[in-house]
Amino acid sequence: MTDNFFSDNPDLQFRLQQLDLAEVVGFKEAGYSLAQKYAGAPRNYPDAKDNYAIVLEVLGDICATRVAPRAAEADEEGASFDNGEVHYAAATLDAIDALRQAELFGAMLPRQYGGLNLPESIYQMMVELVARAESGLMTVYGLQEIASCLEEYGDQETKDRVLPKFARGEVSGAMVLTEADAGSDLGAVATRATLDEATGKWTLNGVKRFITNGLADVSLVLARSEAGSSDARGLSMFLVEKDETVKIRRIENKMGIHSSPTCEIQYMDTPAILVGKRRFGLMRYSMNLMNGARLAVAAQALGIAEAAFREADDYSKERIQFGKPIRSLPAVGRILGSMKVELQATRALLAETARWVDLWKVYEKAVGDGTGPDIDALRARHKANQSVAETLTPMVKYCSTEMGNRVCYQSMQIHGGVGYMKEFNIERLFRDVRITNIYEGTSQLQVVAAIGKLLHRSLDPLLAEWQAAEYPADMAAEKAILVEATALFQRAVDALKAQTERDKVDYYACDLVDVAVWLVCSWLLLRDTTILESKKPVARTYIAAVWPRMRSSADVVIASNPVPLDAIPALLG
Repeated sequence: MTDNFFSDNPDLQFRLQQLDLAEVVGFKEAGYSLAQKYAGAPRNYPDAKDNYAIVLEVLGDICATRVAPRAAEADEEGASFDNGEVHYAAATLDAIDALRQAELFGAMLPRQYGGLNLPESIYQMMVELVARAESGLMTVYGLQEIASCLEEYGDQETKDRVLPKFARGEVSGAMVLTEADAGSDLGAVATRATLDEATGKWTLNGVKRFITNGLADVSLVLARSEAGSSDARGLSMFLVEKDETVKIRRIENKMGIHSSPTCEIQYMDTPAILVGKRRFGLMRYSMNLMNGARLAVAAQALGIAEAAFREADDYSKERIQFGKPIRSLPAVGRILGSMKVELQATRALLAETARWVDLWKVYEKAVGDGTGPDIDALRARHKANQSVAETLTPMVKYCSTEMGNRVCYQSMQIHGGVGYMKEFNIERLFRDVRITNIYEGTSQLQVVAAIGKLLHRSLDPLLAEWQAAEYPADMAAEKAILVEATALFQRAVDALKAQTERDKVDYYACDLVDVAVWLVCSWLLLRDTTILESKKPVARTYIAAVWPRMRSSADVVIASNPVPLDAIPALLG
């Protein structure tokens, strides 16, 4: 078994090395002036990159030597529920303690609260490492994301009191949105928030369901603050610190991620603190939370898929059939090659997406602070970054989670019958990955989130930039394919946008999003070939595989044949 999940992954190291965060880090580190106040702050950009590598190296060691060896144990014991109390498995508690001792909590929190002040891009690499080790633990670690939302929108007194606890790993977090009748349709949330006009204090009453890590000490809760409202405009966001008024009624008996408690919670006159402004709970704060969560789930699926690939790769070397290891059989070699290429394509897309999210966040803060001499230029950059980030985020969640399910399926196929047995890790990974394309918005909802942006040609600036770039001479054929694919994609965009029936747009949206994912991943892999020779077979293989699919799906969109849509009532009776 490997002794470090970062140093054993050349592709993840490549992503860190090539990640261009100079602009982002300059903003986050206040022009590197923070180094004068905080011992751990970088003095310049190379220093920051070195720090990030150290963080990933430390986490990689913990994941490989302390977390992964007990992953099966964490799954077998699982989270437990007894007399209203939820308890983590012993292996999960040990993993949390290891992360706490290494001071790896509060990854994205500013240094003034004791955080590491890391960019989103680095944090998602950390999430991938944790998920590869034990995917249930990722939901505990990944929900530190709520601290960043509180830091951005909370009042100063609350931030000063609560955020240092997150940074020290003393409290855990939960994002409490879903109800029995408000899953994908969060505008239907019914949990009530009541303001006592005399004291200015809020209380919550209601029941929430399917809450990941619902035993958390600190939660951000979406509730209806405006009496008589029935839509998203009546919702606000509240911070709740767990006390005797928060009752956990049950935990779910789930297919996978057993170490992660999924809770049903009842609030009974629970004290709460308003976060930000009233009425902004869903459209601004919940969307902020969900965008971060979508990236984290994409990273989670990627980490699980990485683990599944390695299980298949190792087994294919050990399993002898027909007098030779099964990896030498073309049918098995094809699957393994496809898995490896898909992993690298997805990791490229996640890194690119997280970089745009980082740019969006630092420019949003700069605009809010009024930093810099040209506020109009800041606003323009913010708007451009936001447009790309909001397009790529649902795309990468869709791409990574579907890929993760596909890779785990393929890994079990390589294992054959033994993969169906609990003694082999792939059985657990196969169960764990299935939730990723369901929670934080199903794949179908990611398509809905992406399609509006795509129809407004939000990717055009990126595609034009990549098309204008220089590539190695021996990759000219692949570039020519992608130039043709880009033009075909844009024709498909225009064709779907021209449809007057909304149902038809929705019906064929998934085909267009598929083309967009394949096209962006192809350009990113081609870009890698300008840096590393070993990336050429990766790019060639991926482009060769997806180009026929791009043509087919684009043709489906351009035709937008009404027959399948019109047949749904007859087919479903």
